[in-house]
Amino acid sequence: MAQIGDAKGEYRGLAYRNEAELKAWLAKRAREAALEPALPIIDPHHHFWDTPQRGRYLLPELLDDIGGGHNIVSTVFLECRSMYRKDGAAEMAPVGEVEFVNGIAAMSASGGYGACRVAEGIVGHADLTLGARVREVLEAEIQVGGSRFRGIRHGVSWDASDAIQKFATRPIPPHQLRAPKFREGFAQLAPLGLSFESWQYHPQLRDAIPLAHAFPGTTIILNHVGGVLGVGPYTGRRQETLAGWKKDIGELARCPNVNVKLGGVGMTSFGLRLPRARPAAILGRARRRLAPVYRALHRGFWRQSLHVREQLSAGQAVRRLHRAVERLQAHHFRCVGNGKEGPLQRHCGAGVPPDHTLTGRVRPGYQADFFC
Repeated sequence: MAQIGDAKGEYRGLAYRNEAELKAWLAKRAREAALEPALPIIDPHHHFWDTPQRGRYLLPELLDDIGGGHNIVSTVFLECRSMYRKDGAAEMAPVGEVEFVNGIAAMSASGGYGACRVAEGIVGHADLTLGARVREVLEAEIQVGGSRFRGIRHGVSWDASDAIQKFATRPIPPHQLRAPKFREGFAQLAPLGLSFESWQYHPQLRDAIPLAHAFPGTTIILNHVGGVLGVGPYTGRRQETLAGWKKDIGELARCPNVNVKLGGVGMTSFGLRLPRARPAAILGRARRRLAPVYRALHRGFWRQSLHVREQLSAGQAVRRLHRAVERLQAHHFRCVGNGKEGPLQRHCGAGVPPDHTLTGRVRPGYQADFFC
């Protein structure tokens, strides 16, 4: 029988998707009941786009995805180069994305699309290599995004292998997190109360460590479990890769300003191959394959913010991981409890509305987003 292992097909980047194939595959999957349907949840990472390459994913599609029985009270939009301004200065183009998403958020806030407040938090993009000049862009995004605009993501994913780097959506030089001009731009975030979402590959985590130390007042959120690669030259080197990743993620976990999102293992760059089998068999083998990743993150970040969510890839049964991740969510929640109840604290990306509290126990001042 086929086993959980490294993907053997050609890596075609993260933007590739066969919309028809994906919809057909999802249609075959029965929806499963939520384990804790009353638990207030924030989805801390999703996108909106409408392009020929990626297809359409707007408010109706998102509402369909989150309408599976969980109590999703709000969501956070993450930049994806969507609806950039065509006219004006090039560095101001990302302002259009924030403006576009804030319009969707206003639609949701009307209450006409359900109780969930979609895009209650907006994370846009601004080119930090502009140095101090990036402040103009950030202030423009604050103006069009209002209180919903919480931070930016500047993707710095780079790898020496052309098998990976040829799919980069932005030209990124190596070690950009160390560049003086980038850091000059990075320094503009904290004074404006903005966070930094870091999308990098795991070899670049060692660049994120000195950045976190240099800017202790800036909240840094690592995307996609730190960007573990399992494709290209990393295929078949899972143990070696995870050993280096654990060392770097452990150092980052000591930085109180660093958080991590536990989603992303379903992305093609992770390189996880799931065989076609019964869901129960797939889930059991996937748990064994992914246990070292989640265990290391839980041990390192349990006193900080874990952002639990997942992404799906066409042709893979990663949806079956949702229940396993939901159990991790509940376990993490129990670990941080100390007997006192309180509301889920506002995170720089989003906040639970004041009238929502978690039904379990929360450490006072503890900030986290839970989604699976």
